[in-house]
Amino acid sequence: MSDVYQGLAKGLKQCGADVGMFNLDDRMTFYAGAHVKRDDEWVQAFDGDTAAHMAAIGLEAVLYEWWPDVVIVVSGFFIPPKIWAVLKMRPHTVVYWATESPYEDDRQARPARYADLVVLNDPKNLEQFRAEVNPQTHYFPHSYDPQIHHGNRNVPTWDFGFVGTGFPSRVEFFEDVTWPTSSVALAGNWQFVDDDSPIMPFLLHERGLCMANNDTAEMYRSVKVSANLYRKETSEAGTADGWAMGPREVELAATGTFFLREPRGEGDELFPMLPTFTEVDEFSDLLAWALTHPDECTTAAAAARAAIGARTFKNTAARLLRMVDGVRAFPAAA
Repeated sequence: MSDVYQGLAKGLKQCGADVGMFNLDDRMTFYAGAHVKRDDEWVQAFDGDTAAHMAAIGLEAVLYEWWPDVVIVVSGFFIPPKIWAVLKMRPHTVVYWATESPYEDDRQARPARYADLVVLNDPKNLEQFRAEVNPQTHYFPHSYDPQIHHGNRNVPTWDFGFVGTGFPSRVEFFEDVTWPTSSVALAGNWQFVDDDSPIMPFLLHERGLCMANNDTAEMYRSVKVSANLYRKETSEAGTADGWAMGPREVELAATGTFFLREPRGEGDELFPMLPTFTEVDEFSDLLAWALTHPDECTTAAAAARAAIGARTFKNTAARLLRMVDGVRAFPAAA
């Protein structure tokens, strides 16, 4: 989510837009950590929901002071309905950039009703959104930042490396792998890994911590092989049966990293040169093959990098600006 937020802002600036950024994450951290003294004891000032509301309410003041033509909300799960309604009543063009399709499209449909333009990162439910939620809904593929996700490779530090959230399904998968090497690094939020897990020695940092996107790209450039493994966890009415590639696949390709991938429609079309797996044993065998065939991997990685060459945040921002120029407001749901 933060990589989309940062990348999109940078792309808009490169297109000549005057861009201001609302630091909701810092505000949430502040309110969630705020304490007050009661009866000589320091207690937490706000519960989780109230802290999120207090952080988001500051958006109203910022919008009143700046009065932008366009408001782009990335993810938006922590924006209360009241503020969505306020945005709808003001003359801003509101863009809702949904980042969790199709896993949480049921949750994303709620704020999407208030936006003038909706962007989904997977077209699985695109037509349903247009028919039932907001006719101004469009699919945008994931993007990369050439200044961060470049192909200047490093001397390999690890044979295999993976960066991403350690969802239980990913933990279970990697725990079942027969690793052909002990040079393995896992980074990201891996809070679901138990102390006695066989993959515990592979974690680069404390469980629960995340890795910044620039550090992620640097790690990709420092591994011989990586992989993309889609999450299986969804919201109550969401689905993991997507068509689009995930953001990590685009970033891996942009850094010239050879990676194994789970099959999906878009990836199958764009990356036929990269091997796919569906089972743990397939993954283990492919990883062993890749580590002993560096020349073939280098050739495939170069082809994958060329395949996503145009998918920069600047090009994405330019497309968005063209759409914003022609968008028409969609009435808010009753």
